[in-house]
Amino acid sequence: MMFCEGCGIQLQMEEESKPGYIPDAALEREHKYCKRCYRIRHYNELSTVDHDPGIYLQILGQIAQTDSLVVQIVDLFDIAGSWIPGIHRHIGNNPLLLFGNKIDLFPQSVKTGKLKEWMHSYAKELGVKPVDVVVGSAAKQEKMQEVREAIERYRQGRDVYIVGVTNVGKSTFLNYLLEEPIITTSPYPGTTLDVIHIPLDDDRNIVDTPGIVKKNRLSEWISPKELGEVIPKSRLNPKVYQLHSDQTIFLAGLARMDYVEGKRQPFTCYFSNRMYLHRTKTEQADVFSEKHLGGMLQPPADPKDLPALQKHRIVLTGTQKQDIVISGLGWIACGKERGVVDIFAPKGIEVTLRPSII
Repeated sequence: MMFCEGCGIQLQMEEESKPGYIPDAALEREHKYCKRCYRIRHYNELSTVDHDPGIYLQILGQIAQTDSLVVQIVDLFDIAGSWIPGIHRHIGNNPLLLFGNKIDLFPQSVKTGKLKEWMHSYAKELGVKPVDVVVGSAAKQEKMQEVREAIERYRQGRDVYIVGVTNVGKSTFLNYLLEEPIITTSPYPGTTLDVIHIPLDDDRNIVDTPGIVKKNRLSEWISPKELGEVIPKSRLNPKVYQLHSDQTIFLAGLARMDYVEGKRQPFTCYFSNRMYLHRTKTEQADVFSEKHLGGMLQPPADPKDLPALQKHRIVLTGTQKQDIVISGLGWIACGKERGVVDIFAPKGIEVTLRPSII
């Protein structure tokens, strides 16, 4: 029995259309990858795979029966969307180390210390007490030596389980720890399909687990071809809009924000630099959407690819700066004025209000 070194799936040579297929000739290679991983690694070819969230949660739940250090990778760009619900119940009494990934996407003025404090507070509100929090970037190798030292300090001779939801950068993170790019990485969620055990020098293992699928994140609904426009890969250039009430911002064809009531104030949009944003008067928004959805307002190129939009009413308190977060897409930092905002996002996508992260 053999397993793909890239995604962990059991290899098979019978059915080319099914996951895990490897041609006979590929068995002679030093590193054995399934056809899907091989084409991702060499041709950047993306393909979808059906995922069963129940199986992934079952794998996660087995960690409680082990004696190990658990490292949860959290996407700083989408903290709520990339948090594993009930993580403390899944891992039992094992210590938890948090790594906030993708610090490289934030403006250089943002202090890492503040983000660490923010993550500590967020975890505490959810009843989670991590042994430590490190923020950095696996892709840019920022603060990675710090997290490596933290892992060695807290694991104390135990196995290390790497966990996270899809598309948080787990495989990139793990490849850095291994100092060799063995695990397959791609911008499409769910690249790792099964657990991967990597032996350490002390007869223990680093265990890479499949990403947990959360369908309330917009990034899970977007096609591989269009995902590159939505998932940021470079430092964000936030766009600031000074809005009066009865003005609207379209977030490509994926979502929209209506400023319903309140004084003129700034709204700062933190989304992928490649994503098209458009401001218009709310009274013209419906007509503009009908005319340009799937054209100027894309992704998606085909609006039928997403569920119908659902309205979320947000009341800004005016007592502190707040962020409106659209899970898997980004966030809008609001000014300090009281106000009422309507967010239209595909049905089932999580929309939340939080204290400003920046």
